[in-house]
Amino acid sequence: MSITVAHLTKSYGKQVALKDVSFTIKKGEIVGFLGPNGAGKSTLMKVLTTYLKADEGEALVNGYDVCTDVRNVQKSIGYLPEHNPLYLDMYVREYLQFNAEIYKVSKERIEEVLAQIGLGEEAHKKIGQLSKGYRQRVGLAAALLHDPQVLILDEPTTGLDPNQLLEIRKLIREIGKDKTILLSTHIMKEVEAVCDRVLIINKGSLVADKKLSDLREDTEQIIEVEFDYRVEEVFLLKLPHVTHVKNTIGFVYEITFKHSMDMRPVVFDFAHDNQLKTLQLSRKNKNLESLFTDLTSSAS
Repeated sequence: MSITVAHLTKSYGKQVALKDVSFTIKKGEIVGFLGPNGAGKSTLMKVLTTYLKADEGEALVNGYDVCTDVRNVQKSIGYLPEHNPLYLDMYVREYLQFNAEIYKVSKERIEEVLAQIGLGEEAHKKIGQLSKGYRQRVGLAAALLHDPQVLILDEPTTGLDPNQLLEIRKLIREIGKDKTILLSTHIMKEVEAVCDRVLIINKGSLVADKKLSDLREDTEQIIEVEFDYRVEEVFLLKLPHVTHVKNTIGFVYEITFKHSMDMRPVVFDFAHDNQLKTLQLSRKNKNLESLFTDLTSSAS
């Protein structure tokens, strides 16, 4: 196993941040780590990266104990924190050379990582001149310099525009082909886009451990639609394969279907046939969103 966590508990005074948390992650998995703010995600990552020590339990990274084999754990992990700590006055290549000296890796490795992360044309620029998307790439490059087997990424796409978001997601998927990745986020679409599996934590306890493929097998889906006029729910219930209709606010409706086919075209045709305009039309992953809401709603 790349990561093994067994009965981890951590408290800050009277506040319990982690409560008897256990899970394993196999080599080559990309695992999403979901939870509301304050659920314990950051604390767990700080334990895995040796920044904090747990009060009870055990955590192993590549077989090394995070308490007794600190140096070997640090060599095994590449870490990109939420607030990517970069020296903005340094040039990209200069910054990576600085990190390479710490890890004692060759200059050739710097060039390999620059090419892998797509930073070759930016290497001569100061980090402060880069967009946030490219700054995230610099952070990823630094995390990969020593060729770790495990990557821990904390909110890696926060604040990115849609194009940057797609680029970083693609990059994470590429890196995940030969490395284990634990990706902490509060965005469910992020998990759906790049992960094989999801862990959900709430109030310090692990409340779900699911494969995304298992969640996708269920054919239930929610279509969220906003019309330009109010529609009686009874008419929406006449659409094929509908199991539930909810008017959430104004002219916005959530229509639940039980069918494997994407039902957005059906809703669009309904609007057209009834001379309605669709102001928004989107499909939700009913299973992941419902699972998250059901398990964490008490935290709000």
